[in-house]
Amino acid sequence: MATRGIFDSEGFVTSEAVEIDLPAASLPLRMASGAIDLAVVVAVLVLALWIAPWNLIGGDFALLQAMVILLLVGSLVAVPVASETFSKGRTLGKLVFGLRTVRDDTGPIGFRHALIRALTAWFEVWLTVGSLAVLIAATNEKAKRLGDFLAGTYVVRERVRLTLPEPPAMPAELAPWAIGADIGVLPDALAVAVRQFLSRSRELTPTSRAVTGSSLFADLMPYVSPPPPPQAHPEAVMAAVMAERRRRDMIRLERNDQLRARVLGPDPLGR
Repeated sequence: MATRGIFDSEGFVTSEAVEIDLPAASLPLRMASGAIDLAVVVAVLVLALWIAPWNLIGGDFALLQAMVILLLVGSLVAVPVASETFSKGRTLGKLVFGLRTVRDDTGPIGFRHALIRALTAWFEVWLTVGSLAVLIAATNEKAKRLGDFLAGTYVVRERVRLTLPEPPAMPAELAPWAIGADIGVLPDALAVAVRQFLSRSRELTPTSRAVTGSSLFADLMPYVSPPPPPQAHPEAVMAAVMAERRRRDMIRLERNDQLRARVLGPDPLGR
């Protein structure tokens, strides 16, 4: 198992999320984080009401209305917009539960997204006491409220436990070529993309599988010499390269462990 954040890798993301598939936050988690955010907003509003210069208003009803509107907008809109904009999708409640608001393409949100979500929350959260937001979120698999649909966002679990897929198996017909091939140092992003593509290729549409596979194959080949047999399928070649790369890494790590044991002696802690 491994913990991975949503902003840890770059590039090699296909339209069908070959590289990453961020799990959406469940409705109960969103409600729990929302309760904390609600408490923060109420605290800010109470503080603002307490320190507001009411003595300067006197009996001017229009000025009183303006002051109340300013405090409400500042607390209910400005605070969440500033929090999500500067933290790229976080609020205190989301921070506590390991959540983050992202765009539908899993990228970080900006001011426009945060503003749309906050303005929509004025109606679906505050005026309906959250009932409309809960009702809409309960009808879709990503627990998106109306503000998320309008802004093109959703809330994800930022700290995700991922089970690593099984490593690619070596195609028997390509084993002699792969064992004798010179495999250069692959960029981390490319290695991750190839491995995840191979593990999830059957989930893709035929067109996307062919396009993505051809693109990754073309990116991989400059690091491999000599070229594979001309009749070999690109996916089989990528599997052979990744399997041989893993085999060589295991041999290298085992050799390093043996050298360390000879130089340093047995581990006194028995590890």
